[in-house]
Amino acid sequence: MFFTILGWIVFGLIAGFIARAIVPGKDDIGLLMTIVVGVVGSVVGGFLAGLFTVGLRGFHPTGWIGSIIGAVIVLVIYNQITGRKRRIRS
Repeated sequence: MFFTILGWIVFGLIAGFIARAIVPGKDDIGLLMTIVVGVVGSVVGGFLAGLFTVGLRGFHPTGWIGSIIGAVIVLVIYNQITGRKRRIRS
């Protein structure tokens, strides 16, 4: 049980960091919020991937891709709701 939770935290951290790198601009969120964005994004990505793939279970590259896409979606929604995203000025 401990290693499952630790795995979700590490997986969420990686997906959250990649999402923060993909979304342009500076994100004013800390490490804990990055993990939350990654974990929630993994759930969203898994749900969306489940809609398009039937019976695909286990560890697959589509799981990583879906998690990153889900984390990007969650990060963009979070930035829109909170207004914490700084605009890039040229």
